[in-house]
Amino acid sequence: MTISYEKFNLKEVINASGKMTILGVSKVSENVLAAQKFGGEHFFEMSELSIQTGAYLAKLLTVEDAQVVSSASAGIAQSVAALIGEGSVYHAYHPYTDKITKREIILPKGHNVDYGTPVEVMVEQGGGQVVEAGYANMCSPEHIETMITDQTAAILYIKSHHTVQKSMLSVEEAATVAKAHKLPLIVDAAAEEDLFKYIEAGADLVIYSGAKAIEGPSAGLVIGKKAYIEWIRLQGKGIGRAMKIGKDNILGFTQAVEDYVKNGSEAGDSMQARLAPFIAALNQINNIEAKSVQDGAGRDIYRASIKVSGEKSAKAVIQELKAESPAIYTREYQANNGIIEFDIRSVNEEEMTKIVTRLTEIMN
Repeated sequence: MTISYEKFNLKEVINASGKMTILGVSKVSENVLAAQKFGGEHFFEMSELSIQTGAYLAKLLTVEDAQVVSSASAGIAQSVAALIGEGSVYHAYHPYTDKITKREIILPKGHNVDYGTPVEVMVEQGGGQVVEAGYANMCSPEHIETMITDQTAAILYIKSHHTVQKSMLSVEEAATVAKAHKLPLIVDAAAEEDLFKYIEAGADLVIYSGAKAIEGPSAGLVIGKKAYIEWIRLQGKGIGRAMKIGKDNILGFTQAVEDYVKNGSEAGDSMQARLAPFIAALNQINNIEAKSVQDGAGRDIYRASIKVSGEKSAKAVIQELKAESPAIYTREYQANNGIIEFDIRSVNEEEMTKIVTRLTEIMN
């Protein structure tokens, strides 16, 4: 059987926007595909598969326990539900019951962002009630503390380039507040590359996307305190049922984590070396000024940034890049300032040449 873009009348896509959900996030390796194939061709006791892959991942990541879920978003919802229910089977069957009133989840105001859906939607899906701390441009440990009440179930911290970066308390500071008030701290680190950093910083649960930095199949990972992970597994009898993940992706993702811990991701130096000829070629195009820039959240990620001038706006150029096949997707966050960024982590040399060719046609 032949699978192709043409079979389903789809456009080819060059993903220069990064590990983005709207484009299928990332490519998987032969190792991961082999693990998925093994999962697809065999049967398992699913509860045992969940426990044993969790134990295997926990050992790799030196944490108490781990749980593979369907996505990082599912990780947020199920973590919130777990910490509200505290292992209650009644709560698992009745997640929004009025009998449990301790539902407040404190979140820095600048972290209540839309990453494809608002953070508060996932919190509310888990039965939580968002309580914003601080302001859009600042949140200190004291701001968090002033919002704690006897109805507080947890503190949630979003580590992401989408969030406000300036004047925000660190994960370590949030952990200090959480411990002082005997509250669990959840860190959503969906796209982050360090699988050890946030547990070491004092988080009780840390959530990762399976298909972003780790380059696995569609999945999510929650790591942390054993009791809390067991409460998350219990959500399979409740809201987690609608978010279940298949055996093939559980095994494929577990292999992806093992490979990631062993090999890591592309270093910033490598990205800059690959960017150099690409930026030089971009600078030959009319009305384009290109340079290398580092990720705004401080990660070891470098991108090509172009400033568009002349008759066409950056927004118009972005639409023209998407219009044909291959459709070229870029980072559009600064288009209103005339800036387009190209993330090359999933872009090879041949695709970079296609980008330069298309931009030359558009700008001429």
